[in-house]
Amino acid sequence: MTEPHTSTELAMRKLREAILSGELLPGDKLHQDRLADTLGISRTPLRAALTTLAQTGLVTYESNRGFAVREFSFDEVAGAFAVRAELEAMACRLAAGRMTETANQHLARLVAEGDRLLEPGQLLPDKLGEYRQMNVDFHTTVMQLSGNPWITSFVQSLHNVPAASDRVIMWRDFRVIERSHDDHRRIAHALALGQGERASAIMREHITFALEHLHLQLQLYPQDFLRVPVFDKPVKGRTGGRSKRTNP
Repeated sequence: MTEPHTSTELAMRKLREAILSGELLPGDKLHQDRLADTLGISRTPLRAALTTLAQTGLVTYESNRGFAVREFSFDEVAGAFAVRAELEAMACRLAAGRMTETANQHLARLVAEGDRLLEPGQLLPDKLGEYRQMNVDFHTTVMQLSGNPWITSFVQSLHNVPAASDRVIMWRDFRVIERSHDDHRRIAHALALGQGERASAIMREHITFALEHLHLQLQLYPQDFLRVPVFDKPVKGRTGGRSKRTNP
């Protein structure tokens, strides 16, 4: 990832990450004075950053009302998930025929990083950023391994729908996080064996289940489904109706 070279680029990156991660929620007003103080920049580059984000569809602007985080309908979010599922499933099929020892080791390291972060039996607030980055790196790596740059480009554009972004870690139930990371392990294992169709099927289910769980979260926590401080591990049971998996 390249470093931003101007105040505007820095503001764009920080604002985009805050929106995609759920720190700023759909409908939130973006007060320029407050944001300028928070980011430590003047209002001129901040306004330029907000204008660019409005052009990409992440924020909206109304005269006399200013900028706000864009709100998406559930149908729009579901559509983004559906396209993501198909494109990343395609990436798996293509990547399986292009795997190298270096690629296998890189995916294995990402899986091990996730294991380390989840080992305490809960995802602690101060580890959320690390887990989020591991998740982003895993999905990005698989897409890059496909050898088709259009997959990465189109999926990145879908991340402009915040709830559909792989930067959002919204699950309140630790069992769901375990299930999701188990999918990472199984995808990496299938790719290492050159099993493209298997990896593709797991990835499609991985993203489809994320949408199903989002729908549940919206029903249970309509005003607060992204602001989740900590994920506690229940004593027993498993979310999602699947029994606990053994090693692939």
